[in-house]
Amino acid sequence: MAQGTVQVTHTGTSRWRRRTGEYASLAAALEAAAEGDVLTIAPGTYRENLVVERSVTLRGPEGSPGSVRLAPADGVPLTVRASAVVQDLHVEGQDAAAPAVLVEDGTPELLDLRIVTRSAAGIEVRGSARPTVRRCTVDNPAGIGIAVVDGGGGVFEECEVVAAGQAGVSVRGGAHPRLERCRVHHTSGAGLSATGDNSSLEAVGCEVYEVRGSGVQITARATAHLTDCDVHRTTSDGVTLDTDAVLTLADCRIHDIPENAVDLRSRSVLTLTRTTVRQFGRNGLSVWDPGTRVDANQCEIFDSTGDYPAVWVSDGATAVLDSCRVHDVPDALFVLDRGSRADVVDSDLSQVRNTAVSVSDGATAQLDDCRIRDAATGAWFRDHGSGGTLNNCTVDSTQTGVIVTKGADPTVERCTVDSPAEAGFYVSAGGRGTFLNCRVTNSGGYGFHVIDGSRTTLRKCRTERCARGGYEFADAGGDGGPGSGPVVEDCTSDESAGARTPGAAAPEPVVQTTAQSPGLLGMVPEQRATAPQPVAGEPESSVRSSKDVLGELDTLVGLESVKREVRALIDMIEVGRRRQQAGLKAASVKRHLVFTGSPGTGKTTVARLYGEILAALDVLEKGHLVEVSRVDLVGEHIGSTAIRTQEAFQRAHGGVLFIDEAYALSPEDAGRDFGKEAIDTLVKLMEDHRDSVVVIVAGYTAEMERFLSVNPGVASRFSRTITFGDYGPDELLRIVEQQAEEHEYQLAAGTADALRKYFTELPKGAAFGNGRTARQTFEAMVERHAGRVAQVTEPSKDDLTLLYAEDLPELP
Repeated sequence: MAQGTVQVTHTGTSRWRRRTGEYASLAAALEAAAEGDVLTIAPGTYRENLVVERSVTLRGPEGSPGSVRLAPADGVPLTVRASAVVQDLHVEGQDAAAPAVLVEDGTPELLDLRIVTRSAAGIEVRGSARPTVRRCTVDNPAGIGIAVVDGGGGVFEECEVVAAGQAGVSVRGGAHPRLERCRVHHTSGAGLSATGDNSSLEAVGCEVYEVRGSGVQITARATAHLTDCDVHRTTSDGVTLDTDAVLTLADCRIHDIPENAVDLRSRSVLTLTRTTVRQFGRNGLSVWDPGTRVDANQCEIFDSTGDYPAVWVSDGATAVLDSCRVHDVPDALFVLDRGSRADVVDSDLSQVRNTAVSVSDGATAQLDDCRIRDAATGAWFRDHGSGGTLNNCTVDSTQTGVIVTKGADPTVERCTVDSPAEAGFYVSAGGRGTFLNCRVTNSGGYGFHVIDGSRTTLRKCRTERCARGGYEFADAGGDGGPGSGPVVEDCTSDESAGARTPGAAAPEPVVQTTAQSPGLLGMVPEQRATAPQPVAGEPESSVRSSKDVLGELDTLVGLESVKREVRALIDMIEVGRRRQQAGLKAASVKRHLVFTGSPGTGKTTVARLYGEILAALDVLEKGHLVEVSRVDLVGEHIGSTAIRTQEAFQRAHGGVLFIDEAYALSPEDAGRDFGKEAIDTLVKLMEDHRDSVVVIVAGYTAEMERFLSVNPGVASRFSRTITFGDYGPDELLRIVEQQAEEHEYQLAAGTADALRKYFTELPKGAAFGNGRTARQTFEAMVERHAGRVAQVTEPSKDDLTLLYAEDLPELP
């Protein structure tokens, strides 16, 4: 029998005929229709609960979309149980306990449906049904937009959920739909939700936004695969995984999220490929609990809007980042808790306001072939049990390259730290660590700064052009027994300080050196006063007399105004002490000082001598110097700064606390900087312990003036400011002459004049290092001399000792 056409009108009952004709109701037309028939519905509103059980085509009139309204008072407006075609209908439901469109069986096609309802679900697919749903819209502010349940499936193409009172798309009970180029927005639950065993969701080219909740939520052993999707503008997390959930994101974009962009918990597994995560208020990736794992490849995480780490790994979870970029964030990667691990390969971490990599509470991080740039701290291994490996990584333009504290024990191998403002590698508070074939260049502070008797191992390391010296090792202190302190082997430096072994006068040296190769000059001394070493068998004198120390001060090159200021202050203190002994009132003398001037002008040396003089006068108990900078005082979390400042102050008890570049504690654009906390703590400690610790703050003249002006509480604690002027050509020449004498070289005729001219013409910009520049000039001359004399077969003594004008380096 040929396929017929059934025309249905809302009113007229002109005739009744089997299969072809006009019918008074949709139900009657469906009852009359056979498989393959086409039912064209005239415009109007139909208050019927329509059930399609044959493979027919049910459609509105062509050219009049939305003119057919299916709107019963209750129940399910449209139920499909066959491989039918339903097209161009406007469906309205009012039953909160039932869906507006229910697909229970077959492979029907639902095309261009407009569902405006207040139902349990706009479209529900269940059981063996596998519909193809195209260009349909669901507006259901009372319930779920699209629900696929109990083993249902199907494909949804170019559909849109414009509003939902619960989830936009909900998948459960082992269902497995596919969404293609769909939009889900303005939902009061998750945008896309999948939960339960064997439930799965696949989405390609979809967009989820304006969601009051999580954009994508996968839980309870469900799986999902999103490709080329956008998730943005949620009120909660962008993507949430919980309880053995599995999700793959490929070429997706997650952005404008106020909470975590992606949050994983309870053994969930996430794979991200070529996905971008940006503009998130908390973590970009938040990974929790044992067995939880994220693998990110060629992804980009950036532009945080909050104050939280971009990647957070804790409670035994694992994160792997391969060929990823993390930038413009407060912190890049935090790994916390025993069992937690992060593996980062061939990735870039840059534009980080605080710490690029932080490892604490027994966690582990391994970075291979990574690049860290423009961060306050490159990597910080914080405490006991925390460690891992940095291998073949570069750290550029940070405040401090790598910090190791409180028993942390990482291995750092073949890494380069370039242009840190403070230390390249800083180890304190009992930190350990092994540094192999590492290099520090252009440091504004030390290359390697190891204090507190930290048992650090350095092998085959190299420093170049470090402003305060290549290596600085502070003594272990009173509890540092034999075997404590760093071990240094085959380390070299082009700095005048070399790899100095501290505590040389002590019976057990802090640094055990094995086959040490300190470079061409051995250890070139700085212009610094050192106490004479005791002769074996003689009792060691703990404190030199003030006269001896003032004699040391007088031997320093230049600094005439500084010497006068120090002598005047010492005279005041000495006379005050004698007046007290005589029972007279003594003028109150504030012993705290401000040192201003350029680098290399002897500020640290004078501070050491000042402490010794105060000890000789019995003003201070020990007179030792504890030198710190911002990195030693300022923590990265609320409360940690006060603790670190108190620890530094305690180490200086009985001596001098020397704060270099103190203005860094109060940057011009402070924002939420914790430097103010350090200043407030210092001010209180200076008042509480004014008789037991002397504080000296130092830095560039203009910056220190600003520092004191914006912190009047600090300024009031200091008695005077001593300005260290730049060295002139004659003074720089004198330093070179001292270096030559120390190392048994001589200046040939005319070399002194050439040096004086060289120092006169040398640019005096920000990089000019004063005394350090003079020492580096001498070292460069020795290197050029060696290159020249090495070509002589049998050099004479003059050949070996005389430095000529031609040995001078080129002017920069």
